[in-house]
Amino acid sequence: MRAPDDVRRLLSDRISSGQFRPGQRLGDERTLAAELHVSRAAIRQALAGLQETGMVRRVPGRGGGTFVAKGKIERDLSRIVGVPALLRSQGVVAGTRVLSASLAEPADETAQALRTRPGDLVIDLVRIRLADGSPFSLENARLPAKRFPGLLELPLGGSVYELIEEHFGVRPHHATERIEVTLAAPDEALILDVQPGAPLLAITRTVTDADGEPVEFSRDLFRADRTRIVVNTEGSGSTQTTTSNHGRVVEPRVVEPRVVEPSVAEPGVVELRAQAAG
Repeated sequence: MRAPDDVRRLLSDRISSGQFRPGQRLGDERTLAAELHVSRAAIRQALAGLQETGMVRRVPGRGGGTFVAKGKIERDLSRIVGVPALLRSQGVVAGTRVLSASLAEPADETAQALRTRPGDLVIDLVRIRLADGSPFSLENARLPAKRFPGLLELPLGGSVYELIEEHFGVRPHHATERIEVTLAAPDEALILDVQPGAPLLAITRTVTDADGEPVEFSRDLFRADRTRIVVNTEGSGSTQTTTSNHGRVVEPRVVEPRVVEPSVAEPGVVELRAQAAG
């Protein structure tokens, strides 16, 4: 009789080899137990382990079951790049649904980040980003309206960064991003097609140009089951440095919300800075 760990490795190998495709529904516990000649308890433990690693997702209720998770998308925090370009670079079909686009009075946090003056308005843009047709992130971007007049009249389904560079000659140069693990509220869960309480990565970002002038302030919610954070850092060059810091991959875990090691500002919150290449 196979142990649960052996069953988990067997199912993991089948998923990795492509025998089970992303989005495919696995057999129920009874069917899998009979096929693999193990107990249903062993199947249940194996599936729980695969869910913890993000290889499968389990949907409760009628019509639910265990499904092979879609591949994770790497988000490199050391580069400033729009989501469409990020997805395309990884062979994923990018899509966008614009939920709202308007002029608004900035809240205190937004006003401080964008350094607006009393009476100034901001462009408030809320969009759902799609990866291969399914929701990947919910983003709320705010930009100084005075700096980008007429932006709302442009097509907003692509990258705002590309739009402002093409039409206003402004290129994002520096970004400070704060990352924390949060749980999906009911409305966020509905939009992102996850269960209420599912883990999300909340990324609050402030972007400036080469002169240090504010370009964007945003708060984005990324599905944790579809996102892998990558941080590229340079070593100090000291002969005492023994570990390589190049291309570290960060796998967020809800049970341990400290996502990465450097510059932890408060429990569960990480602040990272990115510089635009070139």
